[in-house]
Amino acid sequence: MLQLTWEHLQLVGLAVGVAILTGVPFGIYIAQRESLANLVMAVAGIIMTIPSIALFGIMIPILSLIGQGIGFLPAFLALVLYSQLPIIRNTYIAIKNVNPEMRDAAIGMGMTAWERLTKVEIPLALPVIMAGVRTAVVLTIGIGAIAAYIGAGGLGEYIARGISTSYTTMVQAGALAVSILALAIDFLLGRIQKRLSSQTAKTS
Repeated sequence: MLQLTWEHLQLVGLAVGVAILTGVPFGIYIAQRESLANLVMAVAGIIMTIPSIALFGIMIPILSLIGQGIGFLPAFLALVLYSQLPIIRNTYIAIKNVNPEMRDAAIGMGMTAWERLTKVEIPLALPVIMAGVRTAVVLTIGIGAIAAYIGAGGLGEYIARGISTSYTTMVQAGALAVSILALAIDFLLGRIQKRLSSQTAKTS
């Protein structure tokens, strides 16, 4: 159980980590470009509607060309795609909703665009961005369980084995473990989000 939990955390952690590194800057970028933002949100929304097992299936023949059709890589790439929407959307909304008076004050102080972004806009937007990260983490923990069907390991192994052998107890154990993991991580991230919100309120 501990080994499979660690595998699950590695898969989810790496996928969400990459999604944060790419999604947050992209969300900030499109916040300045409304027409591009609408296109990006539409494309990301379409990706979210694709059933996870189907997306894993799409990855297999593509990555088979480089000998990585099953295992960690296709699951990792699929989870990165699923993580993007909540992170990009929340970043975009957070930056757009920064109080214009705060921006004006920063401009009045002579800050450059980069200084306004790093010292004013991002700190104020952090709680909302963090909410998007929480959503992405819980989402990928659940979808990551299905990744066991393409050999990616994780707690989904219990569910896959239980279904294939008609062993209901194993399926229940896997489902319960995934749920507990998602709740535990969400609780920890929720504490971080509250701390960020209180710090932002003090700064404001």
